[in-house]
Amino acid sequence: MRKIFKWLLALVLLGLIAIQFVPVERSNPPVVYQPDWDSAATEAFARRACFDCHSNETVWPWYAYIAPISWRVADHVRVGRRNFNMSEGKWDDGEEIVEEVAEGHMPLWDYVLLHPEAKLNAEEKRAFIAGLKR
Repeated sequence: MRKIFKWLLALVLLGLIAIQFVPVERSNPPVVYQPDWDSAATEAFARRACFDCHSNETVWPWYAYIAPISWRVADHVRVGRRNFNMSEGKWDDGEEIVEEVAEGHMPLWDYVLLHPEAKLNAEEKRAFIAGLKR
């Protein structure tokens, strides 16, 4: 039984090592657009809570280089940039963005778990939403 356990453990470890070689896209394309922020506070809230997934200025943390977590992080950024990218002026529906923030859907819970500074308190959220509307 011990021998089987050792072999299974060895296989799991080999698998974890092997998946580190799966390529993951972690680029930051050029910034081609700067939003016309209504205030420095609105921009600061956006940078704090949104920019890592919704801009081309992503700060890739150390865990973004360790599979399988790196796959989840890269997917968040890919989907985030596709749906709403502040570095490319890509936001078709501003009302939807406001709604996502107001309802607490953004930032994502697992992002806030690792980046507690991204969580806006009620007053910050109201100010951010008002700034986004302007």
